[in-house]
Amino acid sequence: MMIQPASSLVRYDNPVLISRSDGQGSGIKNLQNIMKNKAIDKKFNQPSGAKKLPPVDDKGRLKTPNQTEDVLNSILPPREWDEQGQYWIQRVSSSPATRLDVINLQEQLDHMLQKRQARETGICPVRRELYSQCFDELIRQVTINCQERGLLLLRVRDEIRMSIAAYQTLYESSVAFGMRKALQEEQGKTDMEIKIKELEEEKALLEQQVTELKAKCEMIEKHEAEQRAMEERKHAEEIAFLKKTNVQLKTQLEGILSPQKKS
Repeated sequence: MMIQPASSLVRYDNPVLISRSDGQGSGIKNLQNIMKNKAIDKKFNQPSGAKKLPPVDDKGRLKTPNQTEDVLNSILPPREWDEQGQYWIQRVSSSPATRLDVINLQEQLDHMLQKRQARETGICPVRRELYSQCFDELIRQVTINCQERGLLLLRVRDEIRMSIAAYQTLYESSVAFGMRKALQEEQGKTDMEIKIKELEEEKALLEQQVTELKAKCEMIEKHEAEQRAMEERKHAEEIAFLKKTNVQLKTQLEGILSPQKKS
């Protein structure tokens, strides 16, 4: 059973088998040429399937055979895939679109947005992919009717994609820069927390030393106060003893001197 690529809003023709693993079919050489061209495009940083646009005449009309198919293939390259040794290719449809097709495209877009749960606002890769497919389908429809207008829309599409890619690169760089800053801030926060913890431990140690020194000072002051009180009491006792001795000596001296004055 063939497994086709994911469904797209762009209209494609039925897939065509271009080669088989048993060697039947003449599409192997064509596939090799296609892969070779894709490798050359990648080497020169060109999108896969991009080719030089067909030349125009003096009146601005394309003058190559199969004009519509060539332009459509240059704008929307065919899809290729491998399934069980069989190589398939699916080219974009060159059938003109009617007003009903445009209405159906709008309904399909709304249905796919709802089915794939695309976000209505903000950055959403799903919504961007679906709108990009819708724009490619519109380019296909316009190109069939007016090839020059389709080529101009192709330039607009590529410019939009380049701008979005630049914005995406800028966004990713900003996110990376923010992450680096956040990691640096987190590392600085960790270092600051460690430093705060060390300072708090040092503060607690100093407070303990202050408490011990205060207790020691109080003990010394108490000892000095007791010592001073003891010395003052001792000094007061000595003074009292000396005063008492002085009084006794005066009394004795007066007792001795009084008889001599009478005689």
